[in-house]
Order: sequence, then structure tokens, then C-alpha cells
Amino acid sequence: MPAIFAIALALSFFSPVLGAETPAKTVVFLGDSLTAGLGVQPSEAFPALIAEKIRAAGLPFEVQNAGLSGDTSAGGLRRIDWLLQRPIDILVIELGANDGLRGLELKSMKANLQAIIDKTKAKNPQVKIVLAGMQVPPNLGPEYASGFQRVFAELARENNATLIPFLLEGVGGHREFNQQDLIHPSPVGHRIIADLVWRTLEPILRKS
Repeated sequence: MPAIFAIALALSFFSPVLGAETPAKTVVFLGDSLTAGLGVQPSEAFPALIAEKIRAAGLPFEVQNAGLSGDTSAGGLRRIDWLLQRPIDILVIELGANDGLRGLELKSMKANLQAIIDKTKAKNPQVKIVLAGMQVPPNLGPEYASGFQRVFAELARENNATLIPFLLEGVGGHREFNQQDLIHPSPVGHRIIADLVWRTLEPILRKS
């Protein structure tokens, strides 16, 4: 029960104002503390900012923030069946950073992410998948770092998914856009991330 309660707390819905005759489709952001918005207000996290952009564009989508701080690819896999109780039209996967920081096996990370994609497609073959690529610090070694990045590119290619090469582009490593831990984005950092994600997501939403 505590685990279920924690997951429930991690889920937030942001719905556009739509007429009753226009059922909203769902965009789910499955991720870790970056998606959950650790250290900022829920309304300041990038999924909520994406929801604002969707409302401003008048698109018939609601956003579900399924970010859970500390989550790994294995944790996301454990949660996906619960999330799939509701229809998912677009799944944005932001997982793997914690696998990398812990130096977990890349083959397992890729298998977990692939299983998440497979389960989601089994529920809805028309679902659109967006992968948010990440990078790891160089202290883990160049071979691990390059292999880590390669996982996201391979998954995108093998699953006809859309890849955001690096979610923290323009934010990672910039003190002025991060909180004191220099890991988690500040509200300004989240706005930069939202703009980056929107450039990839908006065309998909308009075609869906």
C-alpha cells in the first residue's frame, strides 16, 4: 500500500479546457525526479509547462506527470502496467539517468526500456513514443558514457520512436539553470527543457 500511495502522489493531471464532445487524448511523461520536478513547484515542472503550451495551442490532449524521484528503468517497468489502466496516446519516456549514475548494466537498462515500449504498444499499437536521451558524467569512463547515449539512439531507431538527443541540452552543467545540487533544474531550467521538448512534441500532437 505505501508503494501504491507513493506512486499515486507522483501522478498529476493537467487537462486542457475542452468541450464535452471532444474527448481528450493523453500524453504521459514517465520519468524520474527530472519529470517529477524535484525541488520546484508542480506547476513549474516541465510536464506542467507542456500542458500550458497544449492549452494555449488549443490541442485536445491532457498531460499526466508520472515522474517518480529516484526511479530507474526497472522502476518504470514495474509501474507501466498500472499506468496502462488508462489509455496512453503519447508516451514520453525520461528514464535511465539513475541507472547511469549508479553504473547499472546498460543491457538491462535497454531491456527495461524496450519492455516499457512493448507493453505500451501492446495496449495501443498506434501509440507514439518519445525517448528523452540523457548523458552520464565522464567519471564513469568513456566506454560506459558512449554506450549509455547509444542505448537511446538504438531504441529510437528500433522502435520507430522520436528521440530527444539530450533532455538537459542547454541546462545541464549550467549553474544558473540548476538548483544548488547542480543536478536538478531550477524553474528557469524547466522552462528551457519545456521549450526543447515542445519543439519535438508539438508536431506529433498536431498529427495525432
